[in-house]
Amino acid sequence: MAAKRRAELMAENRAKLLAAARKAFAEKGFAAASMDELTAEAGLTRGALYHNFGDKKGLLAAVVAQVDAEMARQAQQAAAGATTLWEGLVAEGVAYIQLALDPEIQRIVLLDGPAFLGDPSQWPSQNACLKSTEEMVRRLQAEGVLKPLDVEAAARLLNGAALNAALWVAASSDPHAVLPKVTEAFICLANGFLRNPPVPTPEASP
Repeated sequence: MAAKRRAELMAENRAKLLAAARKAFAEKGFAAASMDELTAEAGLTRGALYHNFGDKKGLLAAVVAQVDAEMARQAQQAAAGATTLWEGLVAEGVAYIQLALDPEIQRIVLLDGPAFLGDPSQWPSQNACLKSTEEMVRRLQAEGVLKPLDVEAAARLLNGAALNAALWVAASSDPHAVLPKVTEAFICLANGFLRNPPVPTPEASP
């Protein structure tokens, strides 16, 4: 029982630190967030932070993983109403890009994350998304929907396009103006993987 209680207490402390850090990183940014302030907010000590996350950067990595996983789930929910698997895959990518308008996501995942944790494509949360995309690409190829390209290459390019589009939106001085342009380009790029891409509708003559 004592061991179980210790495990529960550690989980509670970890959750408190994550919540306090997420709030601080969103409001002030990683660099300006004070470890003393966020541990006080959680009602814990620096020792608890070091024990659970190693250091401040380890705490950022945990917060980024949490938020990025939430982004993936929201994008998957957006794809749930699609008529076909392909439409769902594209809708998932578009939804991920649109989430770049969220101020918390902008600051934590798309600005501070790459600045302090390095290449986002190497994050565990992104690797999980890649595996999911690979499975969908494999199924779509089996159904004859996609061109017979290397599965990993196709999945990496689709995921990379959505990620880099989101990064651009977040870093832009006018995210709302960039979003429709980059969304249109993403859909055009994605359709290039189709065995039978849609034929553009001719514009009406003036």
